[in-house]
Amino acid sequence: MKTGIQILLFIAAIVLAYFIYQSIQRPLDFEKAKDDRYEATIEKLKDIRKAQLEYRNVYGKFTGSWDTLINFVVNDSVKNVRKIGELTDSMIEANITEKKAIQMGLLIRDTIRESVMDVIFNGSYDAENLRYVPVSDTVAEFHLGAAIITTGSGIKVPVFEAKAHNNLILRKLDRQLIINLNATRRANEKYPGLRVGSLTETVNNAGNWE
Repeated sequence: MKTGIQILLFIAAIVLAYFIYQSIQRPLDFEKAKDDRYEATIEKLKDIRKAQLEYRNVYGKFTGSWDTLINFVVNDSVKNVRKIGELTDSMIEANITEKKAIQMGLLIRDTIRESVMDVIFNGSYDAENLRYVPVSDTVAEFHLGAAIITTGSGIKVPVFEAKAHNNLILRKLDRQLIINLNATRRANEKYPGLRVGSLTETVNNAGNWE
């Protein structure tokens, strides 16, 4: 009888130790996986922002269409000024302006067109995947939107937003910990996920991780 009780107590101690370990390790594993996925998602959102800012430089607005943005990156071009030479002290002392130096052939200023891909991604980037949230075993797009909002001073400002909810970014991780994270974010009046830009306020195209 005594031996049986000792065995049961030993088993109970092992089970208790396991649950204590799990209660400690579970959130640690979740945080590590969350941080890895957040890092990859943030990098993708930064790339989306680069593409949107260049699009605005060319067209004066943002786009809410993935097809339009990706086509812009892959097939469009932007104007760049190629500058060779600078005004020297001796030119300035001789009252030679930049315009005159160009006319004299002392400086070169050419407007050339370069591909968007080369300008913002150094010519090597899989733009077709720009729209997809970088989560394995999942094919899901970031939510993309663009609008014009009017500031309190009456100025119309083009804005864009790209975002992904935690339920998508953290898919297949601990469900309860995701629920807890989302509840905390909402309690602090923050978006429960990652987002760059905003369709409701001017945030200077910042991400909510910055």
